[in-house]
Amino acid sequence: MPLFSKSHKNPAEIVKILRDNLAILEKQDKKTDKASEEVSKSLQAMKEILCGTSDKEPPVEAVAQLSQELYNTGLLVTLIADLQLIDFEGKKDVTQIFNNILRRQIGTRIPTVEYISAHPHILFMLLKGYEVPQIALRCGIMLRECIRHEPLAKIILFSNQFQDFFKYVELSTFDIASDAFATFKDLLTRHKVLVADFLEQNYDTIFEDYEKLLQSENYVTKRQSLKLLGELILDRHNFAIMTKYISKPENLKLTMNLLRDKSPNIQFEAFHVFKGPSERYARPTEKNLDSGGSSSRRWRMPPSLPSPTPRALRRENPGRQRCGSSSD
Repeated sequence: MPLFSKSHKNPAEIVKILRDNLAILEKQDKKTDKASEEVSKSLQAMKEILCGTSDKEPPVEAVAQLSQELYNTGLLVTLIADLQLIDFEGKKDVTQIFNNILRRQIGTRIPTVEYISAHPHILFMLLKGYEVPQIALRCGIMLRECIRHEPLAKIILFSNQFQDFFKYVELSTFDIASDAFATFKDLLTRHKVLVADFLEQNYDTIFEDYEKLLQSENYVTKRQSLKLLGELILDRHNFAIMTKYISKPENLKLTMNLLRDKSPNIQFEAFHVFKGPSERYARPTEKNLDSGGSSSRRWRMPPSLPSPTPRALRRENPGRQRCGSSSD
């Protein structure tokens, strides 16, 4: 019995129709309306093969055929390159197709990870998507799915393009900047050993740019960056980074200045950056205990630096304010 009936196109046919109609969209001529419809239909058909339906599981053989067609024809690259030409629902379908095929495993192999590793420009196309508002959030979703896989995260971390994150997290569009920061944070926290190696090798370059984030005029950027810094230097894998960071007087000076910030929330995060390494060095040793040192010594928030109250958090929630103002 054939896998596909006459009324249903096989993966090779779907891929061909999709490629042909994307080529028409690229030309931006009078046929684009019809081509846009065909692109939507093809994406739906592709999604049905990969994800199945409510009453039917994805056909394994068809999924394998479709995956191979996407690799062999370069359509996976074309879908990202032409993402802004595709309609809103189509963009969502492309994201779902990309993420689904990226998760596909054959034994211990993950074919799409292997494919992207051999074609790393796919990662940099997704990263550059932050510069195009219409596709920025979609690219962010796909990029974070890639980062789940250590080989792909490593390509981004050790590339020159990684530095672009310091620009994207400062973008004026709140949603895009927040999404870029979520990806940035994921890159720096997901694969601990890899990140520790990356930070040690690139300490001066990374922290020179990171310092600018800590002094950003944007409240959200400053607070998120400060909180992430605390996570990074307190992670046990980053002990060498913490040691190097706190050994530099200019970093202590910056932290002390942030402790005097007008925002209680910034003060709070700065205190944790300051407190963490100090606590680590202040932990009593057996020798200290034998000589009468206190085993209960702890750092506490000084009276002049209260923990931020729920009211303060609400008052300083720029997401709310930004959302309200964006509807004007």
